[in-house]
Amino acid sequence: MDNIDKELLKEIADLEDTPKGAYNIRKNGQGIERKVTENVNIVTKTNVSGIDIYVKENTKFEFVHIPVIITESGLTDLVYNDFHIGENANVIIIAGCGIHNDHENDSRHDGIHRFFLEKNAKVKYIEKHYGEGEGTGKRILNPVTEVYLKEGSTLEMESVQIKGVDSTVRVTKGELEKDTNFVVTEKIMTHGNQYAETEFEVNLNGENASTHVTSRSVATEKSKQKFVSKIYGNTKCFAHVECDAIIKDEGKVQAIPEITANDIEANLIHEAAIGKIAGEQLMKLMTLGLDEKEAEEAIINGFLK
Repeated sequence: MDNIDKELLKEIADLEDTPKGAYNIRKNGQGIERKVTENVNIVTKTNVSGIDIYVKENTKFEFVHIPVIITESGLTDLVYNDFHIGENANVIIIAGCGIHNDHENDSRHDGIHRFFLEKNAKVKYIEKHYGEGEGTGKRILNPVTEVYLKEGSTLEMESVQIKGVDSTVRVTKGELEKDTNFVVTEKIMTHGNQYAETEFEVNLNGENASTHVTSRSVATEKSKQKFVSKIYGNTKCFAHVECDAIIKDEGKVQAIPEITANDIEANLIHEAAIGKIAGEQLMKLMTLGLDEKEAEEAIINGFLK
């Protein structure tokens, strides 16, 4: 790997050295490095491009890194990754994609990730997206995440779009059984003419299943964002969806909530707030010695933390 590769891995996975635990590093459509452990096996798919990750039952507090980097302009990369998490396992999975594009052709990565959690399994899943480069070619990322939770299992997902992504359509789907919990935290910032679309669809099928989705975003300059959430309460369950956005310059944000209660004991809540930075917030920071631009940046950074 060269210096560009290393910088991309640092941005999307905080990697500055060999990853701890099991890992699979993909570059320009090909796996380039892999390590398995006693409890985590990684197998290349034979029918489509991608891998199967198998975590043994009762595995505790292991890390799995599966970052993707693209440095080839004009490349379209499509990958299917399936995670099979054994009963009572508890692991941290760090993914994400970084694109470096210095030329005029578009570079694109579409990652389809499916999570199958067995009874009482727990996963923390961290996914970061990042784009850079001096070329006019776009950096396009379209992640799809499908989550299937069996009784008592939990998946916590952190999704962050750092910067430099020209276009993204992000789809997250969940099928939740009894006593499961699906927690999603999303953070997105767009600028220029960038476009970001997010769609969540969660089916709460089992008694006492719950989900909490929090989306925080900032749209600046002429960028546009769209947030769609579809929550279906099919039994006694709980859901809370929050969409908070700051718009600046000519930025535009659209939030489309859809909550459907198919059971009298389904408790579903959706909250959305979109607006500019409040003048009193700016004034308060400016009295501390910051100029207006510095105050705006401080507010935005704090909002996206």
